[in-house]
Order: sequence, then C-alpha cells, then structure tokens
Amino acid sequence: MTLTQDRKQEIIARWGTDAQDTGNTRVQIALLTARINELTDHLRTHRKDHHSRRGLLMLVGKRRRLLNYLQKEELEAYRELIKELGLRR
Repeated sequence: MTLTQDRKQEIIARWGTDAQDTGNTRVQIALLTARINELTDHLRTHRKDHHSRRGLLMLVGKRRRLLNYLQKEELEAYRELIKELGLRR
C-alpha cells in the first residue's frame, strides 16, 4: 500500500532537479498523487475502511493546497504538472 523506494526515486528523478530534491513542490505533488492513486485502489476493494478514507481525504487536501501554491507562483509549471499527472482542475 505504500510507495516502494524505487518508485519514489523514479518520481523524484522525473520531477526534481536532482536526486536529493524532495522538497520541490512538483515532487511533493507527484508523490502525493502516487499515494492517492494507491489508496484509491485499496478503497475500491475495502469499501468500509474508513480510517484509510480519512487519510486519503487528508492527502487530497494537502495536494490541493500545494497545487494552489504552485498555481500562484509558477503558472506554467502548474499547467505542465496537471497535464502530465492527468489531474482534473
């Protein structure tokens, strides 16, 4: 249910400027999106898992706040990110 270390490194390499760039807003949004997708699949099979559902809602809220920040600061990076990740907005 969690991201593997290899998968995290792939995401960081794809969206960060280097391998240690985990604080970048785009990297954080991409990592949250991967976790949200995994939790969504989990909840499709375990419909009554309300604890995980609350965690999912918290992750979605955090991603929403980061996306709002990115939209205010770097509009072109925001547009590229939502297009690449396939997010609706």
